[in-house]
Amino acid sequence: MNKRDKKPIFLSPPHMGGREFEYLKEAYESNYIAPVGKFLDRFEESLREFTKADYALALSSATAAIHLALRVSGVGKGDRVLASTFTFIGSVAPILYCGAEPVFIDCDSSWNMDPSLLAEALEKEKPSAVVLTHLYGQMADMREITKLCREHGVVLIEDAAESLGAEMDGRQSGTFGDFGVYSFNGNKIVTTSGGGMLVGRDEEMMAHARKLSTQAREDVLWYEHIEYGYNYRLSNLLAAIGVGQMEVLPMWIESKRELFGRYREAFADIEEIEWMPEIEGSRGNRWLSTMILQKSDPMRVIEALAEERIESRPLWKPMHMQPLFSKNRIYGGSVSRELFSRGICLPSGSDLKEEEQKRVIDTIRSVLCV
Repeated sequence: MNKRDKKPIFLSPPHMGGREFEYLKEAYESNYIAPVGKFLDRFEESLREFTKADYALALSSATAAIHLALRVSGVGKGDRVLASTFTFIGSVAPILYCGAEPVFIDCDSSWNMDPSLLAEALEKEKPSAVVLTHLYGQMADMREITKLCREHGVVLIEDAAESLGAEMDGRQSGTFGDFGVYSFNGNKIVTTSGGGMLVGRDEEMMAHARKLSTQAREDVLWYEHIEYGYNYRLSNLLAAIGVGQMEVLPMWIESKRELFGRYREAFADIEEIEWMPEIEGSRGNRWLSTMILQKSDPMRVIEALAEERIESRPLWKPMHMQPLFSKNRIYGGSVSRELFSRGICLPSGSDLKEEEQKRVIDTIRSVLCV
């Protein structure tokens, strides 16, 4: 078969569960297609019920959710915010929106924020907030990180964009800190094509975030504004898709974990391959199956996969290595730099067939087993 005729295999494509179109049609026929309607309420409630969060607010993106969390926490011009360096820029850009300065914290062997470096930075930087990322669906050490933030009286925002359904000690990611954030982008384990959710425990702050998400309009008949806000609310149509997606989330988590298990078993004989670990007492959603190569050039593998119409990517390029943040301070830095240089994200769709996964495995072995 010509390579161009092979079916492409994507990194993490959307996976519909069955009832999404039914709910979308119902929302469409109701004519509630704007950021108001019963599916918006149902989506917030379904996520709140799943995570056991106190309050939930559906938004246009996880980036918007982080921005609102920072804003209602009082973060502003000249403040410092500690943030994971090994992450996507959406975790960090909202700090700039507030006029604050990001200070980056490297990861440890878990690939997530290093608590010892966080402790050092909390003492030296006197930050207003911490934005922590749970990377690739795996939990950071929330036992220690939550304790540190409480001791220093610092707001903790969990970027759980990739980790919906991950848990530690039976508690969901995104519910340890003052705020949690989830993403429903097209490649996430639950998708609404685009969207996000902010969760939190403080009723007043969450009510303020809700107000800010709809242009900060005052509760009067005319348009009255005491403060400025944003157009950040999710539409009822997309929320309808989200309601259907939440119904199948537990199945998608198990599917991704089984897929990861097959990768690990298939490459058990290749000593140079290492996998992103799970901290003891935690259970990730394995949003993406990720590995590092101790000897081989990961770009050779990525290029070989691309030749077979299989999508893969390097791990995140750390924020402190980005030109945009070249002058920002970093605590540590070598661990995430090494992970970036050695790592690969493998196809991890929750509906990836075993024969398709075998194509991925065989292609990788053709590069590493020569």
